[in-house]
Amino acid sequence: MADPIIRVDGLGAAFFRDGAWHDVVRGVSFAVRPRETLALVGESGSGKSVTALAMMRLLPRETSRLSGQILLEGRDLLALPEPAMRRVRGNEIAMIFQEPMTSLNPALTVGDQISEVLVHHESMSFRDAKAETLRLLDKVRIPASARRFDEYPHQLSGGMRQRVMIAIALACRPKLLIADEPTTALDVTIQAQILELIKILQEEEGLAVLFITHDMGVVAEIADRTAVMFKGEVVETGDTAAIFHAPRQAYTRALLSAVPELGSMRGTFLPARFPLIDAATGKPDGVGETARAPDHASMPLLRVEGLTARFDTASGFFGRVTGRVHAVENVSFDLAAGETLALVGESGCGKSSTGRAIMRLTPAQAGSIALDGREILGLKGADLGFLRRSVQMIFQDPFASLDPRMRVGAAIAEPMLVHGTASRGEARHRVAELLPRVGLEPAMARRYPHEFSGGQRQRICIARALALEPRLIVADEAVSALDVSIKAQVINLMLDLQRDLGLAFLFISHDMAVVERMSHRVAVMYLGEIVEIGPRAAIFENPQHPYTRRLLAAVPIPDPARKGIRRPLDDAEIRNPIRPVDYAPPKRQWRTVSPGHLVQLWGEEWAEPAKAA
Repeated sequence: MADPIIRVDGLGAAFFRDGAWHDVVRGVSFAVRPRETLALVGESGSGKSVTALAMMRLLPRETSRLSGQILLEGRDLLALPEPAMRRVRGNEIAMIFQEPMTSLNPALTVGDQISEVLVHHESMSFRDAKAETLRLLDKVRIPASARRFDEYPHQLSGGMRQRVMIAIALACRPKLLIADEPTTALDVTIQAQILELIKILQEEEGLAVLFITHDMGVVAEIADRTAVMFKGEVVETGDTAAIFHAPRQAYTRALLSAVPELGSMRGTFLPARFPLIDAATGKPDGVGETARAPDHASMPLLRVEGLTARFDTASGFFGRVTGRVHAVENVSFDLAAGETLALVGESGCGKSSTGRAIMRLTPAQAGSIALDGREILGLKGADLGFLRRSVQMIFQDPFASLDPRMRVGAAIAEPMLVHGTASRGEARHRVAELLPRVGLEPAMARRYPHEFSGGQRQRICIARALALEPRLIVADEAVSALDVSIKAQVINLMLDLQRDLGLAFLFISHDMAVVERMSHRVAVMYLGEIVEIGPRAAIFENPQHPYTRRLLAAVPIPDPARKGIRRPLDDAEIRNPIRPVDYAPPKRQWRTVSPGHLVQLWGEEWAEPAKAA
């Protein structure tokens, strides 16, 4: 067995705050060998990213303190002077961060940013650096590399920006690549592309990879060994297959119980709660009942017909309209009381625009939206109160949804006071009832948003959405920013509320494994249109449209036995939804696959994906 590229022994990290040192990482030890991938897993706040930043010596020297050893081929990085450490960064250890847009300079072209690394570290001339940059862009499978060299980060998709970050990381042929949540912000199909690319490059370059993530499905597909972190300590380390099949620690079992596994709902028709395991005791917390079947016999709670929303794009000195973004194009569906309809697809497909159009937060150019038989697109002024009381929205980022200067009790009470449904005393009483319903203590009403975790803040947003006793909740990527166990807890909460209150959910997501567990029916969107819609079992067990198959094929499966399976590296990106001003959408034709399962007929542009699927 080869000697480790890097060995971490007893690593500790502490931060100086409020006049004292606070330990955040304690006694962390692991090793990574050539061509090996070690996954460092755990929830937010467990110390994963702090460990990576400590290995790179990127923590602020004035307010942080490191202990232990970080041995890179025998050299202790913690003992190196800063000039020597600067030579290590990029040359021997490289790092990819979670959000490529914040890691890239928006004022420089991507070619210049990659060339800068080569000029600085390899002392290349700009001409030689450009030639090497084009080679690197080809290596990370960026098509038309000569054209991309002169493009800016905002002109690239999220997946292509992450490929640029990988090219920068590989520029100086490092021995170790630290990937800190490199796929968390990406759609499922782009995530699959990046994971496959890292595997290929690891084989080609002989890289050792430290892969930091909280997604156990990704861990199963990419990691040889796994180290589980909890509250700043590594609580379990071992072969990935052994960790998945026979976890020793209660926390590891709790993490694995919260992983949504595609196909786990096969043969069932109703949503079901996650069978979670308590992290402290290692015992099941109770599965509970599944959701009730919705009533399709009566009039739909929500009926959307031919909904269309477009946005003008302007150019030139006078701002002349030169095109339109066809964000939502002729979308139609029904939603019954007590039912969950999931809108799924990649970023830019029109999911959120559909939800915002239903909430009247985005103007619609055509179509009809009827709530309880009442048309809402024409509502104005005070009449909009009917919509606001009946339909509420939960957004992706709970911290941005809450006023940081307002106590959470006041934030939950505000809708009741604005709509006049309760006096101040009644609103306080209602807040005290709502907080326990979402798993929080009534005394927490006096706290501010920053005093809560991400999962608790999302529960507060759910409580605020329930304040007006709505019949429909539009959940726009409501769990995508949460850790895996918190995500499972919030989904269980939403299913419990649906069962108890008869709520309908329009659940907007790109996470197909979560959608399978959460929804009664599924609508798949692509370029502003619904391309397939039907009962959840029909969509997941008998997908017809090539795009639906592509989405499902890209979902990581939490099974280490699949690690050796290689997927073809798909470089396809979602097409541009901007159309000329005079563009007339084609009239679509549909085929009925089974009762309630409809698929849009597709043209030649899907011939290859259909063959691959």
